[in-house]
Amino acid sequence: MFLLSNIFNDPERMNQLVSIAQTSLYPMIEGAIKNTIPLTLITFVLGLILAVLTALARLSSIKIFQIIARVYVSIIRGTPLLVQLFIIFYGLPNLGVTISPFISAIIGFSLSVGAYASEIIRASILSIPKGQWEAGYSIGMTYTQALKRIILPQAARVSIPPLSNTFISLLKDTSLASLILVTELFRKAQEIAAKNYEFLLLYIEAAALYWILCTILSFIQGSIEDKLNRYVAK
Repeated sequence: MFLLSNIFNDPERMNQLVSIAQTSLYPMIEGAIKNTIPLTLITFVLGLILAVLTALARLSSIKIFQIIARVYVSIIRGTPLLVQLFIIFYGLPNLGVTISPFISAIIGFSLSVGAYASEIIRASILSIPKGQWEAGYSIGMTYTQALKRIILPQAARVSIPPLSNTFISLLKDTSLASLILVTELFRKAQEIAAKNYEFLLLYIEAAALYWILCTILSFIQGSIEDKLNRYVAK
């Protein structure tokens, strides 16, 4: 409190902090637009595709598919995301495989989303009553047709809330990409703070930007859920 009162009572210091906050805002927003948001969107789409395939493999009657899916999910969920990113970006070059920071981040985050979201999708599919499968079979549908036309549309509605939470968490997790040299929002904050040493101010500013983005996504999530609930029998 004493330090804060000193700052508020020092107009010159206050003006300096305001100036730093203003000049750093654009670079951080630029980092969010150029890297944070695209990284989140691309990763989520790729991760969702991987999640669906993994979930179907877990539910498959073919043992080898089940084993591969289980091992993949176990490895990704059982190791820290940061370690996975370091292995991809810093470790693979020892094997002669060099990947750019942004692509490394996409691979790491996609694998993570795929593993976690696969359990959400698998649970959503299992939540659909077996009678829905039987209804599809009774009108001559194959397993693939019933899955595509009956089961997955219903499972998608069930999985929207948890998948939306995964998407929001992913947006925040992209800050880890700063550690593999991706110049996203938090990396920009680090670079600016390293020049003027105003770490507290700039990290709070970065946190505020993440909060604004997550609030916008939460609003979109609520709108999507409201639209989908219109088609649910009350």
